Amino acid sequence: MCGIYGSTIAYSENEVKEKLKRTSFRGPDKMGVRLFDEEKQPIRLGHNRLSIIDLDVRSDQPLTYQENIHIVFNGEIFNFKTIKKELANKGYEFKTTSDTEVICAAYLEYGQDCVNHFNGMFAFVIYDKVKNLLFGARDRLGQKPFYYYHNEKQFEFASQLSSIQLFNEKLTISKEAISAYLLWGTIPDPYSIFNEIKKLEAGHSFSFDIETGNFKSKKYWDLDYKGQNKFSGNYNEAQEELEKLLSDAVKIRMFADVPVGIFLSGGVDSSLVSALAAKETPGKVKTFSVKFDNKEFDESEYAKRVASHLQTEHSVIECDYTEGIQLIENLSYFYDEPFDDASAIPSMLLSKYTREHVTVALSGDAGDENFLGYHRYNWMRYIEKAYKFPDPLRMMVAKALTLAPHYKAKTIGNVINKATINDAYLATKRDLNSKWFDLSGYNYKDESNSYLFHNNKNIYERISDFDIKTYLNWDINTKVDRASMAFSLEVRSPMLDYRIVDFSRTLPTEFKFIKGNQKRILKDVLYKHVPKEMFDRPKSGFTMPFKSWFRNELKDYVLSELNDDGLATIPFIDKKEVKIMIDQHMDGSWNRYAIIWRLLVLKQWLKNNGKGFSIK
Repeated sequence: MCGIYGSTIAYSENEVKEKLKRTSFRGPDKMGVRLFDEEKQPIRLGHNRLSIIDLDVRSDQPLTYQENIHIVFNGEIFNFKTIKKELANKGYEFKTTSDTEVICAAYLEYGQDCVNHFNGMFAFVIYDKVKNLLFGARDRLGQKPFYYYHNEKQFEFASQLSSIQLFNEKLTISKEAISAYLLWGTIPDPYSIFNEIKKLEAGHSFSFDIETGNFKSKKYWDLDYKGQNKFSGNYNEAQEELEKLLSDAVKIRMFADVPVGIFLSGGVDSSLVSALAAKETPGKVKTFSVKFDNKEFDESEYAKRVASHLQTEHSVIECDYTEGIQLIENLSYFYDEPFDDASAIPSMLLSKYTREHVTVALSGDAGDENFLGYHRYNWMRYIEKAYKFPDPLRMMVAKALTLAPHYKAKTIGNVINKATINDAYLATKRDLNSKWFDLSGYNYKDESNSYLFHNNKNIYERISDFDIKTYLNWDINTKVDRASMAFSLEVRSPMLDYRIVDFSRTLPTEFKFIKGNQKRILKDVLYKHVPKEMFDRPKSGFTMPFKSWFRNELKDYVLSELNDDGLATIPFIDKKEVKIMIDQHMDGSWNRYAIIWRLLVLKQWLKNNGKGFSIK
């Protein structure tokens, strides 16, 4: 895991080093810079290394392979040993034991189709000196970030936006991006907070012709959202196949030349990863969980029980609001863009203390998206029934609910008031009350809607696909990458193995979700390793108790940050509406913590990162 950087702009060596220094937390072990002062176009490559595989200096980057191939690479290719063996049989030679050389050799052998051979989480760029081009790619599910700036013949890329932002005076803050953030709580790919900087989309590769300045991106992988591939076996056979895939996904992610541990929340996904990892490890696996003072959010006791059963070496990290405030103040430094997922804070705490024991940690991310685990998927069972009513009756029920005194009833009414069930689900993912901010400049071409608005699958499979392409990519993967890399920790997610994602798409819905039993097949695999009774409880989310904190411990902080002067610094919001919502939260009549947190994050970003940039 590392941070990469490159440019065709003639930055000096010191300037490149400053850009790398800005995100040195991504790779504190070694900074590498190489300048190619070619006759027609300068090339700069930079790398911050977090040493995971082949700790020797021979694997430092930028790395050169066969003289004319130069690479900077962030991430891991988990099947690199298999690819390396195939390429060695074709005559390729290797001087290191790392996966970086394997990418280069695969590029020479397979060309730009090399990405189809990689099973991993990655963002890399190859400078092909012979063809005078830059070729790069981002992994299928968007686990590793990739930002780029393209202005005619100038091209610049980095793992994080702040490296491009430094020394670039041509940037303007995007009004559309702010509107998108106020709507979604994150900034959707391929956009960024700056008009001139974009994100390479997940599952895409690109080529940049250095001479002409021509940039082309290409989608090399996608979900089977048309439902063309169907699993032909029975439920037991599906269980066996899933366990085999999961076991291999865990096994190949346990390989490292540094200590490896597991994030264990005590839930289904992380417990299954921990169980399979324990089978693969001769000694005791190290596991880590977070403990909250607020019992409503604390699953640490459940994690302890699972750890005890699996006989892992378990550590519990305690989280309180004082340390939470410190991380809130530093959030924009590590995330670079406005990002409001409140679980970023406990994720940072977990990463911070886990890094004291290991350099790599496995997580259970993507279990909910793949196997229909979120509460909102269960809610859709009831919403689906509402859409079987005649439209006039449904609209009448919706209106009655919006007039009810309780905010949860009002929310349901606003959801089923939408024209279609697809619109209803989309409403649950975005802020229903858009009266408090300006959407007039929001003109995003949102291609992700194509995974939801079609009739190839039932509503449950459509929302699962949609969440993988949006929530998992834009939110979960962003949160995990920035939170872990802030403390130089590499996080690997076995359930984000594209083979498991593809396999889950082939399964009938009833294998995953039946009669209120969500993640059915995943649970049945888990129960082979951990007793079922340990999980006989409601699902709990991994987040902060901000609802309570904003009314108590953090009340003064909220009211001082979002007073009249503070709200005046936040563009495109209706200050009167916002003040009403803050009052509603404080008097307990409505849970508005999500909007309060969203505004706090945006205000902080504008204060710390937005100075000197105009908004257009």
